[in-house]
Amino acid sequence: MNETDPTPEAIDPHHLRLLEALVFASTDPVPETVMADRLPDGAPIAALVAQLRQDYAERGVNLVKIGRGWAFRTAEDLGAQLMVERTVTRKLSRAAVETLAVIAYHQPVTRTEIEGIRGVGLSKGTMDVLFEAGWIRPRGRRRTPGKPVTWGTTDSFLGQFGLEALDDLPGLDDLKAAGLLDKRPAVQTLGTHAAAFPVSSDGEEDGDADADEDGEEDDALDMEADAELAELDPLDPDDSDPLASPG
Repeated sequence: MNETDPTPEAIDPHHLRLLEALVFASTDPVPETVMADRLPDGAPIAALVAQLRQDYAERGVNLVKIGRGWAFRTAEDLGAQLMVERTVTRKLSRAAVETLAVIAYHQPVTRTEIEGIRGVGLSKGTMDVLFEAGWIRPRGRRRTPGKPVTWGTTDSFLGQFGLEALDDLPGLDDLKAAGLLDKRPAVQTLGTHAAAFPVSSDGEEDGDADADEDGEEDDALDMEADAELAELDPLDPDDSDPLASPG
């Protein structure tokens, strides 16, 4: 007979119950060295483990060895029946919504172009969320220095928002009607923010002449940047890699 085979004389019911409670209460597999420290001196650990494993062999949970320890786990033939699938909904951040809108209306578009349109840097996590959701995909590489990857939407994006094609995306008038854009003329819109720029008694805006000159320089740089962006037609099919799949 094997030395580890349990025998009625070698098994103390109290020791067996104590071992059962120890494994059940532990969040991690219990090594036999820990069992020896917890059980009374001289308790036959190997025989107790073998007996406990035999007792649970035909039950809903089994005593199994994981690495160097022992733990209770669901019986293999019952695992599939206990599996529960749940749909977890996560609210997109404002950055993710804006990024998705830029890609939808300007595809194929590069990461740098997305940042230029939004006016802020784009975190890697924002693109990851949209990619994992299956709403965006790579559309090839731009034929410019560095060959940046371009991005576009997927069929899953169309299905999620109930669109048959990209032509069904709401236009400017639709967005205004939905209250997503300001319907007032640009002059009136800028007038509402005039209070943010205090005017001195002489009719000049607060600030010295140097600040005005800096502002003129910034405006010139902005105009140059706009001109460069205008040269890129994000909807031009020639900008995408000819090897990229259409769509």
